[in-house]
Amino acid sequence: MHENPIRSLPGIPVLLAQLLLLAACAVVLVGSGGGPLAIFAILAALATAFTLIGHYMVEPNQAAVLSLFGKYVGTVKDAGLRWNNPFLTKKKVSLRVRNFESGRLKVNELEGSPIEIAAVIVWRVVDSAEAVFNVDDYESFVHIQSEAALRAMATTYPYDQHEDDQISLRSHPTEISDRLKEHLDERLTAAGVDVLDARISHLAYAPEIAHAMLQRQQANAVIAARTRIVAGAVGMVEMALAELDKSGVVTLDEERKAAMVSNLLVVLCSDRGTQPIVNTGSLY
Repeated sequence: MHENPIRSLPGIPVLLAQLLLLAACAVVLVGSGGGPLAIFAILAALATAFTLIGHYMVEPNQAAVLSLFGKYVGTVKDAGLRWNNPFLTKKKVSLRVRNFESGRLKVNELEGSPIEIAAVIVWRVVDSAEAVFNVDDYESFVHIQSEAALRAMATTYPYDQHEDDQISLRSHPTEISDRLKEHLDERLTAAGVDVLDARISHLAYAPEIAHAMLQRQQANAVIAARTRIVAGAVGMVEMALAELDKSGVVTLDEERKAAMVSNLLVVLCSDRGTQPIVNTGSLY
């Protein structure tokens, strides 16, 4: 089932012709004084009045799906007052861009942790015939399938990134949006719907584990910061020893180098300001 454009007549000229025909029938009926001519005028007036049913209104960015006794005939997209066969059934379908925000879904991400996730979906109907005849209610179909696609996508990615080349829900919003759009396109194409954009609007750990996960994130941040501090401190100690050896200001044996390394690491890695102690006697 695919959309088939069909011609329609402009409604205003047809309406004027119908009104003129009704007026002519009235004149004939009044002037005939009865008899066969009057009967013909009445029948003509009734037939003309019946054709008035063929008028319908099409708004901008709207389509009228026409069917005859259950058989799809075609789609009219010309805006304004239109006229077609009075026996045709007209069903209006909006072609405007629409959006909605899914409810907050509680799902398990790739690593099994429960999370809450929601998304904003931007979509529009591109094939009115598929939207009307392929699914029972295309708006309800879009909402249900969007939540199903969001749930399926969320289970295939972890919440946080644990490796450099790993895609996660929190760290790669663009890639996640593209993947969600692919899931939606696969599910909604049959309903004649095109997904224009899909983005995560809410993402968080479930309340029952949120506090524990916050502590985990804080611990990971502390470890990462300490790792960077230690790496920098080791580099600075190596540079200091190399500069001392290069300049020849002082010659240090292995024990004095160890003491210097220990003192420098304490100074550089401490999270508080250190208090210097001046040694006025011998090192030994």
